[in-house]
Amino acid sequence: MNLHEAHPKDAPLSISRCYNPFMNNSLKTLQNSRTAHHLRRHWLTIAFVGGFVTDFLLLNQVDNLVDNLVLLFYVTLAMISILLLYASTAGKLPEDSNRPLRTYAPVAMQYAFGGLLSGMLIFYGRSASLIDSWPFLLIIATIIYLNETVRDRSGRLVLTLSMFFVGLFSYVVLVVPVLLGRMGAWIFVLSGLLALIIMYLFLGLLRLIIPNFLAMQMRVIVFSVGTIFAVLNFLYFLNIIPPIPLSIQEIGIYHSVVRFENGEYQLKYEEGEWWQPWKRSDTVFHPESGGNVFCFARVFAPTRLSTDIYHRWEYYDETKGEWVTHARVNYPIHGGRSDGWRGYTQVGNFKEGEWRCTVETARGQILGREKFNIDTSTSPAGLVTRVD
Repeated sequence: MNLHEAHPKDAPLSISRCYNPFMNNSLKTLQNSRTAHHLRRHWLTIAFVGGFVTDFLLLNQVDNLVDNLVLLFYVTLAMISILLLYASTAGKLPEDSNRPLRTYAPVAMQYAFGGLLSGMLIFYGRSASLIDSWPFLLIIATIIYLNETVRDRSGRLVLTLSMFFVGLFSYVVLVVPVLLGRMGAWIFVLSGLLALIIMYLFLGLLRLIIPNFLAMQMRVIVFSVGTIFAVLNFLYFLNIIPPIPLSIQEIGIYHSVVRFENGEYQLKYEEGEWWQPWKRSDTVFHPESGGNVFCFARVFAPTRLSTDIYHRWEYYDETKGEWVTHARVNYPIHGGRSDGWRGYTQVGNFKEGEWRCTVETARGQILGREKFNIDTSTSPAGLVTRVD
């Protein structure tokens, strides 16, 4: 029999593909190595995102003991992993531990950074709308980008310490008002200085491990940390950073707000259309004769913290093309209520047009805002009552 007649021309190649175990194993090994290489290239970002996931599952309230222990764990883990990473890189530890630490310390460090920064994003985001939290969104987006692109040793050191200081600063200025039961500009400044002191002491420890390498990068590190400190303070005094640790839980416009002796509030608003089953307040307000407009809000404050909340009532002046303040009314709130401290203000002598009620601190930091339109052409069709 002619061998070429019994088997097509490509038969040997087909047989080798199907039955050669060595080639199959080689292909599998190559595929696995490519997958492993891809994962290793992005493992720091994967660990970073893992910290985000943990926070969304665990974090709830800023004055909760478990929440504070989680955030403190992130800060401690970041410090320890940074020290162990550079100690193993510099050969300051036993030889058999250097290689695994160089492998796993960066993962632990990135997990801590991800958890710490996402925790700050959660709590700062609750203190204001997502739009008003844009500085932290920008910072985190920049960190993730740099985390993927910076590869050289000196750049990684500066980036690592910068990431740590952003998380440390944000944590300290969040937790100090909770512990002291006070908030304000001086508390923020003192908290920031405390973060600088902690950073200085931490750099002192790192200097004992990599004195020469740290000395070479110290000028860039000081510039980076100083810039972050200055920018965050600048954003705070421009009222761009949310007024942590306060957070808005509800804000709405109503026809009537009445507080009963048992502490409950009766709220009345216009009945919605059939396709608005979720309606709980008014966005188009049809005033009754002689009636007022009410702004009701629930603001969470940590236990022991007491401060004043302001409602700024504004209308849009079309001739000037700007918002004009109609009234600014304040009332005190006290922390400790998980559902938030409830309060309201009311105004009369209003006119038709576009309005908004802004809930803010004494310094003007915005907690929340509700826009609505006053339409005097018709009366409300019917009012719905709910109790809060």
